[in-house]
Amino acid sequence: MTLIVIIVLLAVAFDFINGFHDTANSIATSISTKALSPRFAVIYAGVLNFAGALVWTEVAKSIGGKIADPSKIDNGVEIVMAALISAIAWNLITWYYGIPSSSSHALIGSLTGAVFAGAGASGVDWGSFASIVQALILAPVLAFCLGFLVMKLLKWIVGNLSPHRVNRWFRFLQIFSAGMQAFTHGGNDAQKAMGILVFALVAGGFQTDLEVPLWVKIVAATAMGIGTSVGGWRIIKTVSSKIIKIEPLNGFSADLTSSVVVQTATALALPVSTTHVVSSGIMGTGAAKQFYRVHWRMAGRIILTWLITIPICAVLAGLGFWLIDSIF
Repeated sequence: MTLIVIIVLLAVAFDFINGFHDTANSIATSISTKALSPRFAVIYAGVLNFAGALVWTEVAKSIGGKIADPSKIDNGVEIVMAALISAIAWNLITWYYGIPSSSSHALIGSLTGAVFAGAGASGVDWGSFASIVQALILAPVLAFCLGFLVMKLLKWIVGNLSPHRVNRWFRFLQIFSAGMQAFTHGGNDAQKAMGILVFALVAGGFQTDLEVPLWVKIVAATAMGIGTSVGGWRIIKTVSSKIIKIEPLNGFSADLTSSVVVQTATALALPVSTTHVVSSGIMGTGAAKQFYRVHWRMAGRIILTWLITIPICAVLAGLGFWLIDSIF
């Protein structure tokens, strides 16, 4: 029971950090264009993240049962503890340096590495792991392409209007697109903490299926909402200004694109990285507007972080498991 309590606290910490780490996903563009004030934006995003987190559970079941079967792992509680510590550590490191890394990659890599260390290669469902990684890779590619197309379409529609009118209209529309983004972010990202808690509950013998208890939903949604309301200003600065100069038209396009991609993934029970999706959507809209104005060096730095997150977190979690296992 003591270990489960520790895991609940770690999951709350992870979800809280995930909230302020990923706040930039839903509000950076609207803050950059002054569609929303920073203070209102983080509260607005926090409320909608909380609401979105309560609606769906299919992604939680994917996290809780697809990477490994918790009912067949003897030391599953220690595995979850190692995975959460690793994911939290990586989130804090990337937040400190203002890099919009992926909490999803961190958690999935950490859980896989911890399972590998605790149950061996046979403990990992490599087929399901591969399908999750494929979704993580495909989602930002789709966001880039869709963002490019949406931006081109909107430029064609409003091309003959004055820039002042276009900015005024789309600055207003950003209020709604930012809300959509926050809601879909909560619907996908908060489920990851729910899923890891369900994994621990099944592994610890506290429940026999992957259904998400109501108290787990409320705990995860609350932690995500409060974390989002705190705001991750370092990452907001990176997303809002260091990829491309964001204006209302491409800010709205990026938000709309990201919301569609993330919500589609949630409906398909696929955990995706909202960080990657939003950053790629911004790159796509920027490329459609003025390709040479995209800060491709910063984009490359972000992409490099995406690539290394899963293997680094897997190694950290594996080492963490061996240390925890020797203690407990």
